[in-house]
This record gives sequence, structure tokens and C-alpha cells, in this order.
Amino acid sequence: MAAGGVIGTVTRGTTNTNRLRRVDRWIGTLPVLRRSGDPLVVDLGYGASGVTALELHQRLAKTRPDVEVLGLEIEAGRVLTALDQLADVRAGRTGFAPDARIGFALGGFEVPTPGGRPAAVIRAFNVLRQYDETEVAPAWRRLITRLQPGGVLIDGTCDEIGRIASWVDLTADGPQHLTISLRLAELETPSIVAERLPKALIHRNVSGEGVHALMRELDRLWRIHSPLAAYGPTQRWIAVARGMRDAGWPVRGDRSRWRLGELTVDWSAVAPVGFAWR
Repeated sequence: MAAGGVIGTVTRGTTNTNRLRRVDRWIGTLPVLRRSGDPLVVDLGYGASGVTALELHQRLAKTRPDVEVLGLEIEAGRVLTALDQLADVRAGRTGFAPDARIGFALGGFEVPTPGGRPAAVIRAFNVLRQYDETEVAPAWRRLITRLQPGGVLIDGTCDEIGRIASWVDLTADGPQHLTISLRLAELETPSIVAERLPKALIHRNVSGEGVHALMRELDRLWRIHSPLAAYGPTQRWIAVARGMRDAGWPVRGDRSRWRLGELTVDWSAVAPVGFAWR
């Protein structure tokens, strides 16, 4: 636990402009974002710069103009940096809207919000990756309690420039899906995402685990559909997604998501052996 009752451990804080565009785009499709009477979105552990929280607001405002984003960090210096960035935003010295409904504060897994308001969405990206696997389920349980009815927690990981990403979405009922999102241009094998899986799965890419079977099947279908590369990687990926679904994998979404390099499967297909979130 950090000082002052803030729950969590200071992590590396690596961040880059546009790094989280893939998950932001996906969050923008969530029903809770459209329906919530209080569209509060928390960016938990935004890192050394507040830019990803600012980008999150900018993207979600296209779907929900009155969305409010709160960036939380457990390292006080990072909060001061983000507040300095916000001052530039308010002064009109950036490309972000000066009146953007966004703020930054000190906080961790306790998710302190103004008035204790529960969040419609909590995005915790590249946070739990730096914890021990045994700490994942307790963190999930704590974070879920800070959600509105119908709210969504997103625990994910991506590479430094946002070309490879994956995340688990959770509700009050626990983990629902695993989504992977890849930049398809120059993609060699889909299993490259294995090194960027969420913490609950990254050590489970071994024989006998569902996520290992998923990686193997994605690579197999990517090879089988290699002739479609002549029509572009998007058509090849769509064929892979259809092949997964036809083979009985619980694939969600449709062509409109697949063409973005996404693939979502039910959590039950990849849930780690012996892992219990409750």
C-alpha cells in the first residue's frame, strides 16, 4: 500500500501518445457509455504523463459528449505533471478541448472519485501487468465494487506504441471476455500477442491452458489463409476470425470489429486452470 491510504504499488509509468487507441476505440462501443446517467470513466494508473487520459476523453466524447474522465495515479509527482498538462489544455495551448470534462487526482485501487461516485468504466491498462499473478483476482474484486450497475472494468496490456494489445473486460459477475487487437500490416503471427497478454493469462501460455490453445489455433488459421494476403491482411484476418467461430470458439463481434484487427472470445474459453476470481 502506498502512503496516505492509497492502495497499490508505484509502477514504471511508461506511456506514449496514441498508445491506447485500440482499447479506447473499443470502450467507445460499450452500451454503458451510451446509457449511463453519470458517464464517469476512470483511467487508473495513467502513468508518467496524462496524455492517454486526455486522449481517452477526446475519443469517448465523440460517442458521449458529456463523458467525464478522471485520471488516477498513486505517485504524487505524476499527478502534478498531469495537472500542469491540464493547465495547458485549459489555456488552449494543446489540441485538446479547453473545456474537456477531465481531471487528475491521487488514487489507486480504492478508486477515489468526487462524492464517491461509482464509475461507468474503469480502464486499468499496463497496471496489473507489473504485479504478481496472485494479486490479480483481489484487485479485480476491489475494482468491481467501484462500478455502477452495468459498469465495466478493463484490465489490459499493450506494447509501447500500441500495435499489439489485449484486455479482459469484467462486470459485477466477473470476467466476461478476452479481446486481442493487432496492427495487421506486417503481422507475422497472431501469437505475438502472447507477450502482451493480461497478467492473469501471460504465464498460462502453456500446454493444457485455453489461452495456449487459442494462440495455436490463431497461428494455424493465419497460415492456412496466407493466400488471402494477396487481398490484404484485413481479409486474411477476417477469414481467421470466421474460421475460429466455425471451429466452435465462442467468438464475439462481427466483420466490423474483425477488420480493425480485433478478436473477442468468451472468458470461459481461456480461463486459466485453477484460477478463481472470487
